[in-house]
Amino acid sequence: MALWRALFLWLAASALSAQPATLSAVTPTGSPAGELVVLVHGMGRTAISMWPVERVLEGDGYRVLNFQYNSYGPTIAEIGRSLRTAIDEAAKVRPVTRVHFVGHSLGNIVVRYMVAYDAPAVPLGRMVMLAPPNRGAKAADLFAPYVSWLLAPITELRTTSSTVATLPAPPPTFAFAIVAGAEDRTVSLEETCLAGARAHVAVPAGHSFLMGREDVGQLVRSFLATGAMPRTAPVVTVCDGSPQR
Repeated sequence: MALWRALFLWLAASALSAQPATLSAVTPTGSPAGELVVLVHGMGRTAISMWPVERVLEGDGYRVLNFQYNSYGPTIAEIGRSLRTAIDEAAKVRPVTRVHFVGHSLGNIVVRYMVAYDAPAVPLGRMVMLAPPNRGAKAADLFAPYVSWLLAPITELRTTSSTVATLPAPPPTFAFAIVAGAEDRTVSLEETCLAGARAHVAVPAGHSFLMGREDVGQLVRSFLATGAMPRTAPVVTVCDGSPQR
């Protein structure tokens, strides 16, 4: 019982108890016409979980693809191929000048895998990673032996001998920022670290509902529009190097 309770907390821990911090966000200037933002949800979730971010970005004039996938059976490579196909199909429907990404948890690793091994033909823009297990997650080490029959990709998120542990860093031309939950008990601040981040900030939140927070929405729109975070955003300092806002 204790194990399943811990698993429930890992998959569904709420960040809603913390009030969003007040941020001075940057509003996009000009029109993002032709720019596509692809949202990729996390493990055990659906595209509905990314709806708050979708709503914010559509309000700024972006075309948004809220990518829905099965996170229970397919491998990260298989999900990545489906993501590449979805982007290609979107570009056929309407030309895309560049593609941005916003991922949550496992979704970030799917995007990283696709960019590394099967990048879309359209130019890459920017990415905001929400609670990404970039160094693997000790929670995956703990639960993989028990739940991999249900959540197959969890084995690929272990801290060693896993897909995420062997992923190359994103290319220097692919600007990305990281937003972590300071109260996240699923993916720690240290586990979100990734060399090359243009910004790495934390909000007073947990894991599962990070993308539903108003302040996170402001951080996303700021970085996608300008490549920078608001100066009021708290910088994460546990990683090697000193990421900038």
